[in-house]
Amino acid sequence: MQTSTRYQNVDIARREGLISLLSVPLVFGGHALGTLSVYTGGPHVFSNEEVRILSALADLSAIAIEKARLYERIVDVEEQMRQNEKLSALGLLAAEVAHEIRNPLTVMKMLYHSLDLKFPKGDPRARDVEVMGQKMEHLNRIVEHILDFARTAEPEFLPVNLNELIEELGLLTRHKLTQQDIRPVHKLEPGLPPVMADAAQLEQAFLNLILNAVEAMPDGGKLTIISRTASSLECGGKPTHVVVEFKDTGHGMTREQRGRAFTSPLKTTRRKGSGLGLAIVGRIVEAHRGRIEIRSGAGRGTTISIALPL
Repeated sequence: MQTSTRYQNVDIARREGLISLLSVPLVFGGHALGTLSVYTGGPHVFSNEEVRILSALADLSAIAIEKARLYERIVDVEEQMRQNEKLSALGLLAAEVAHEIRNPLTVMKMLYHSLDLKFPKGDPRARDVEVMGQKMEHLNRIVEHILDFARTAEPEFLPVNLNELIEELGLLTRHKLTQQDIRPVHKLEPGLPPVMADAAQLEQAFLNLILNAVEAMPDGGKLTIISRTASSLECGGKPTHVVVEFKDTGHGMTREQRGRAFTSPLKTTRRKGSGLGLAIVGRIVEAHRGRIEIRSGAGRGTTISIALPL
């Protein structure tokens, strides 16, 4: 090893006093997992018997490594199944709560309209009455969204213009962003082709991502939403997906949080909340045959990209 040109780390061999080396690949299923190496401190010619013994040990080691990897995958799948069961239970619970809320809300709306509250123009109470009506309608939409989501397992696919959807969400959330001192920036590709999607479910997913970004920027910042087309190498540059990116300047996410963001609804990725929002986003994107990706780092903000097929 100290003189052979076939050994790449001659300096290390000389420093550590290594003379001879026998290295056998760890192979399982036709794939090399690594190597099993034996070093000697003096000149040694390895016999055929020694080669056979080390090869046998390498085969057993490769099997043990692969079994450990398979066991780790089984544990991850079981954990994901448990979390999916919890998500299903939470969905049923949310539907029951929404149903219980809708009944008194309906009574409140009926009484509100029967009162026919009207005040002179310029009276501040007129604005209060208007806000009350808007908020009751807002509550009613939230309840209906929850019930629709609980009832509908599969999205109803229709052509959706994502740029228009993003602009509408911008109008809905502008007051919230202003209150949090967050500057919204939209970089939307002109002429973006429509995608076949469920507009209500995508609106729910995008809204969750915006609210998550707000939570990540308690001291204010910038939220950039980007839309663009993307193509795969197999299609020779022809657009195959529409990509929507949500980029914030918040506190970011750790590697563990990124790994569990969409698979563990009860282990939150935010400082506040249950973490259910991101789990719902992941479920909606999966139902739309899309892909979702997180790029983030602690203190460096977060970018969440959603790719939906054309």
